[in-house]
Amino acid sequence: MDWSAIWLSLRLSACTTLVLLVLGLPLAFWLAHTRWRGKFLVEALVALPIVLPPTVLGFYVLMAIGPLSPLGQFYESLFGQRLPFTFQGLLVASVLYSLPFAVQPFASGFSAVDRRLLEASWSLGVSRPATFFRVALPLAWPGVLTGMVLSFAHTVGEFGVVLMIGGNIPGHTRTVSISIYDEVQALDYAAANQTSLALLVFSFAVLAVTYGLQRKIIHVWPTR
Repeated sequence: MDWSAIWLSLRLSACTTLVLLVLGLPLAFWLAHTRWRGKFLVEALVALPIVLPPTVLGFYVLMAIGPLSPLGQFYESLFGQRLPFTFQGLLVASVLYSLPFAVQPFASGFSAVDRRLLEASWSLGVSRPATFFRVALPLAWPGVLTGMVLSFAHTVGEFGVVLMIGGNIPGHTRTVSISIYDEVQALDYAAANQTSLALLVFSFAVLAVTYGLQRKIIHVWPTR
C-alpha cells in the first residue's frame, strides 16, 4: 500500500476537521438560532458542495486561489509560495468541500438544545460566548461528534477536488484516492483492492464507534 498517500490523507482529514470546528461551530449555531428570513440563502450556500460536481468546485477554487487572483497573490506575497499544488491549497479546498458535512450535523445538534436554557443563562448575566461553551456546546455534543466524523471520513475519500487543486505529486498532494486511481490505471488491481479494503474497514469502524458513542451520550445526557 502507498503509506505516504494514506498518511497524507489522514493528515489532511485531521486538519480539515479542526478548521471546520473553528469555522463551522459559530456558523452552525447562528443557523440554528437566527430568525433572519434570508438564512435559507446561507443554508443553500453551505449545502452547495453536496450537489455541485467536485471538478466544478475544484475549478472555481483553483481560480480563486491561483497566482492571478487577489487571494493567491496575497498569499504568495505573505508566505513566498503559491497555494495550488500544495498541502495548504488542498486544505482550503477540503474545508470548502466538506463544509456541509460538518455544519449541517452541528446545526442539528444546536437546534435540539432547548433555547430556554440559553435564555436562562443569559438572564443570569453569563455572556454569550460563555453560554455557548458552557451550555450549548456540551448539550449539542452528539451532533458535533457526528459532524466531526463525517467531515473527517469525507475528506479521506476526496478525489475530484484534490486532483484539481493538488494534482498528483507523491509525498505532497497525492492522496489515497488518487493512489487507488493510479493503481487501477496501472492494472495493479491487487494493490488497489488492498488499499480500498483497508479504507472500507477503517471507515466502517469509525462510523460504528461514533454512532455507538453517540447513542451512549444521548442516553446518559439527553439534550432536553
